Amino acid sequence: MNPLLIPLPGNEPLTAALAKRLGWALGTIETRRFPDAETYLRIDADCEGKSLSLVCTLDRPDEKFLPLAFAADTVRELGATRVGLVAPYLGYMRQDRRFQPGEAVTSRIFAAHLSDRFDWLLTVDPHLHRYRSLGEIYPIPTRVVHAAPALAVWIGANVDRPLLIGPDGESEQWVADVARRVGAPYVVLAKNRRGDRDVEVSVPEIGRFRDRTPVILDDIVSSARTMIETTRRLIEAGLRGPVCVGVHGIFSGNAYSLLEQAGAARIITTQTVPHVSNAIEVTDILEAPLSALAKGD
Repeated sequence: MNPLLIPLPGNEPLTAALAKRLGWALGTIETRRFPDAETYLRIDADCEGKSLSLVCTLDRPDEKFLPLAFAADTVRELGATRVGLVAPYLGYMRQDRRFQPGEAVTSRIFAAHLSDRFDWLLTVDPHLHRYRSLGEIYPIPTRVVHAAPALAVWIGANVDRPLLIGPDGESEQWVADVARRVGAPYVVLAKNRRGDRDVEVSVPEIGRFRDRTPVILDDIVSSARTMIETTRRLIEAGLRGPVCVGVHGIFSGNAYSLLEQAGAARIITTQTVPHVSNAIEVTDILEAPLSALAKGD
């Protein structure tokens, strides 16, 4: 096997770190826009006979999908024998059913498009809501790695006397897992989402935890409305400004600044989506499954 890693634009730091840890070759992609806004793309790597992995986190996927598809098709034309996708954040998992007549179930459509071009997929904590596993919509081999161990290590090393807080009942299982790893108590809130940017959070009686540092955990921080509302409620309840920890930091619009203004003491995310808040590395949890998938295990 002659493994090769190639990052799509914006994914270079994570890809370089993975290549260094695995001892794999590292290729590059040159892209630019033609005057009519079409994409120019050139692969700078010897792909012939290689097991090749493209690295492309899929936040804001509409602008990323076509270059990714062009890259996948091109490396096959250049002789790659096996082409996989490392997508630390996997987009288009939200629409997992037809809520209104005529709606596109985009999670299934997007899965079909990726599966047509890749032999396997590796991702971190996808938003599985009504799907039990990625295998329900991805016919190719998939591997999901969980960020909980990395979150626990960071919290244990950086937060004094933490109290872990889950935003809703769906988060309880993984928040409990992180709390167990840290050796800290946890509470789970009740959330009523009335719209993408309209969230009501109910905070239980937590006065007995005023001597602890609240740590709000969430998997995806997009509009940040849940964290913003939770932060306000915790401060109103007499707790100190919380540390807000997310796996995937999307931060649409001015979400990041609004969360700061709400009173968050720190805002921390993993490096699955490049952002100023990145402080938790995921290279160590991606290394072993990436090696296995590239080998066909």
